[in-house]
Amino acid sequence: MKNRLVVLALILTMVAIVLGGCGEKKPSINVYNWGDYIDESVIEDFEKEYGIKVNYSTYATNEDLYVKLKQGGESFDVIFPSDYMIERMIREGMLAKLDLNNIPNIKYIDEDFLNLDYDPNNEYSVPYMWGTVGIIYNKTMVDDVVDSWDILWNEKYKDQIIMLNSQRDTIAVALLKLGYSLNSRNIDELEAAKEELLKQKPLVWAYQGDEVKDTMVGGEAALAVVWSGDAVAMMRENPDLDYAIPKEGTNLWFDSMVIPANAKNKEGAELFINFLCRPDIAARNADYIGYSTPIPEAVDMLPDEIKNSDVAYPSDEFLNSVKLEVFKDPMDIIKEYDRIWTEVMSGQ
Repeated sequence: MKNRLVVLALILTMVAIVLGGCGEKKPSINVYNWGDYIDESVIEDFEKEYGIKVNYSTYATNEDLYVKLKQGGESFDVIFPSDYMIERMIREGMLAKLDLNNIPNIKYIDEDFLNLDYDPNNEYSVPYMWGTVGIIYNKTMVDDVVDSWDILWNEKYKDQIIMLNSQRDTIAVALLKLGYSLNSRNIDELEAAKEELLKQKPLVWAYQGDEVKDTMVGGEAALAVVWSGDAVAMMRENPDLDYAIPKEGTNLWFDSMVIPANAKNKEGAELFINFLCRPDIAARNADYIGYSTPIPEAVDMLPDEIKNSDVAYPSDEFLNSVKLEVFKDPMDIIKEYDRIWTEVMSGQ
């Protein structure tokens, strides 16, 4: 009798497994984002609220994202490229047009962040975060005034300088140092920027991405080129750190949410984008990662030390006093940018 019960239990277990396998598969979306660029509890809440599984992975640069999508073999439903990369992807037919009827929370986004040059009618993108690029420095290690990109070429700080492991951003620093536009399409100017970076290279301790946060918080370097959101996060952890925008000007950047043309769950993707535009969710993200949200109601929910921060939310007066440029897609000479970056990294 005992043996019969054991056999019956095994049979019922196998039937349950088979029947379970025949049930409907839980819907999912594949999200590809920058590292450290979302509060992971927000993902969990989305999954609970909508019953959609989020398969989440990260990349380090816009160029990495572009190559991954171009290679194919893997599809994503939501990605978070920057302005110039969105411009390029639209031009190359890599993005799907959005149905804004499915993203009603776009109404919460400040109109100053809508209809920008890289996507004039917001047909393809919804703003996610924005900010500047500047220099974070340790006040106990730097005794010079930090108001120019020139300080990153000061031999006094040899092996204490970190540059971004990012093609556009690092070439832009050299261009700005020389007084050129960070969108230069002039080969002579780009060559001059390359020479500056090669001249600087013996002084650089490392070219880093997300890891720069741990490096600077830990006091391992004196100066680093960083995105403003990372600066906010670092300054919260180490009061010896401060952030400066050089007098030669800098990049004003915008990261947005878009849907690749080959997305398999566009409806789920639009639901996710809409969820991230909800003011309470946007506030949680902005508080967690330190980056600047384009949603005023979300800013109002942030702690005073963040919403009143000149780094995260600089005044219009300050922004108007600084030379700011938004990256454009260097489509006609992208190969020159690629070549220069390769030569700088190889030390040629």
